Amino acid sequence: MDLGVNITGAYHSSFGKLEGETLYSLYEKAAIGALQDAGIEAKAIDGVFVGNYSGGSFNHQENIAPYGVNALPEMRHKPMYRTETACSSGSSAIHMAIMAIKSGMMKRALVVGLEKMTHLEIAGVTQALSLATYWPEEGSQSVTAPCMFADLAKGWMKKHNYSEAQLRPWLAQISAKAYTNGAQNPLAHLQKPKSAKDILALPDEKNPIIHAPLRLHDCSLVSDGSSALVLEHDSLSIGKGVSMKSFYSASDYLDSFGKHKSDHFLEGAAFAVDKALKDASMSINDINIAEVHDCFTITELLLYSAMGIAPAGKEFEALENGTVFPEGKLPVNLSGGLKAKGHPIGATGVSMHAYIYKQLMQEAWGHQAKNAQTGLVVNIGGSGTSNAVSVLGR
Repeated sequence: MDLGVNITGAYHSSFGKLEGETLYSLYEKAAIGALQDAGIEAKAIDGVFVGNYSGGSFNHQENIAPYGVNALPEMRHKPMYRTETACSSGSSAIHMAIMAIKSGMMKRALVVGLEKMTHLEIAGVTQALSLATYWPEEGSQSVTAPCMFADLAKGWMKKHNYSEAQLRPWLAQISAKAYTNGAQNPLAHLQKPKSAKDILALPDEKNPIIHAPLRLHDCSLVSDGSSALVLEHDSLSIGKGVSMKSFYSASDYLDSFGKHKSDHFLEGAAFAVDKALKDASMSINDINIAEVHDCFTITELLLYSAMGIAPAGKEFEALENGTVFPEGKLPVNLSGGLKAKGHPIGATGVSMHAYIYKQLMQEAWGHQAKNAQTGLVVNIGGSGTSNAVSVLGR
């Protein structure tokens, strides 16, 4: 199957603490950069879709989508929309753009994902991110993302009878893989390799517990950054770019793990992966590379079973047999992932798609996968509340 929609251009800023950038400059550079990469002018765009989690909380700026007119006045009076589904906001923007093109109302769309987070102190960042929880019972009671994903880790250990001593080395391997891959990505927030042995040897003050059993090196980064894509109906780009083979977004209960949804298996992500692969007439064995949502190391570990590359309860086998490493059968997060590349919330989903696009075009930012023809994006918003999956192919 093929959706008849192609990616023909991409942009990706550096991720990190970008002190010289604003929400507005990140938007402008992403929009212009993607158009330049696609080799088209702004007037050729029929609409703009912007993924941005919380410009209001981080930057006192909601209603960011129409800033596209300020950035590119040639797009005045074109439709511009903002999507928000927590950490999958960028993927939601891409999916909305695909639907607009598939409907026939647009032929070509620009998608921008962006977030400017680092000028807030950690308490402000925590407060902003807590708005993605079910506020009456979670955010208002100081429940944060580390709390929820720690519950997932504890639920998985209890279900499968593992100890924290057993879990820690597997999580350290995921973190080390991210750091090693990120060190080869010139756009990554962190570019210093660390081994699992190095991480495990750190004293508690260098790798403190954030919310047991998760430690500092199990958590993704607070980052600034933007990314953008140009999407076209394939009648405009036959033989060009990368095809969107399929996509699906599976929503789940707006509360933490273990209330209405599993605390040991990522049900929504598994549903979305299965649906997207079936719609593409593929199986996981047909996928050459994947960018997945390692907001915490436990999330990536459990995505191995959700994706079908390891059995539930034995997700660590994908590490031990080398499947997910750069030379493995299905390299995961060659970009460095959220853990090392960075996690500017609204930019993340667009970044994941942009990175796969560049890999499949043999123009990778960083480590180039050999002969990759297909890619999978798995982008999770909230505590598995929005599970956005895309299948891409040459």
